[in-house]
Amino acid sequence: MTGSTGHTRPKPQVLALGFCVPGVIIGGTESKAHSRPYMAYLEIVTSQGKQKACSGFLIRRDFVLMAAHCAGRSVTVTLGAHNIQKKEDTWQRLEVIKQFPYPKYDPVGLHDIMLLKLKEKANLTLAVGTLPLPPHVTFIRPRRMCQVAGWGRTGVKEPASSTLQEVKLRLMEPRGGGDGFLAHLLSLPFLLFPQGDSGGPLLCAGVAQGIVSYGLFSAKPPAVFTWISPYRPWIDEVLKEN
Repeated sequence: MTGSTGHTRPKPQVLALGFCVPGVIIGGTESKAHSRPYMAYLEIVTSQGKQKACSGFLIRRDFVLMAAHCAGRSVTVTLGAHNIQKKEDTWQRLEVIKQFPYPKYDPVGLHDIMLLKLKEKANLTLAVGTLPLPPHVTFIRPRRMCQVAGWGRTGVKEPASSTLQEVKLRLMEPRGGGDGFLAHLLSLPFLLFPQGDSGGPLLCAGVAQGIVSYGLFSAKPPAVFTWISPYRPWIDEVLKEN
């Protein structure tokens, strides 16, 4: 695992309003097929041998960025997919050979970010492409509209969607200084397990600013996202060494 020595402690999360919880996109719409070529569908085998699914996004031909709580014994990445139940010529299925969770990741929801090294480089096509990351220092104004996409459930009691879904949401106003407000939110019943949307990107003006992390069991806002910008030094270090 690549370390992060010399880096300042990243702010763990960015909070957003909107009906988006890991695994649940409510009030969203089906994405236009292959309009988000960076999206990755992840099939995961847990350490207990169970199967689960998450989302991620391609940031380099051989690296996917996702949430650390989606880690497993093995991960297979499918790129170029829209309907995950109907295989197309656009699909590229790639094995993950190494997982890089952030060294200070905490399962309660802090530093929920991870890189996946692919066994082979993806072929860039109209259906498969990379997504740009924010600079090391980025400010996104509160109340801004952003988007999330994934293959999660479309309702609390609904099954996972076979087609890629997307939803718009609005960033929250700061409350209580980041970490303090996060600690308050953690006293509520949160959904902390991956279900389709976890690990997908929070997109603001076409740039990945956050990663879907967790939210309320009720699927009511707020949803919680890992803020990418403070982790850029660590991301760049892993990419450079691999």
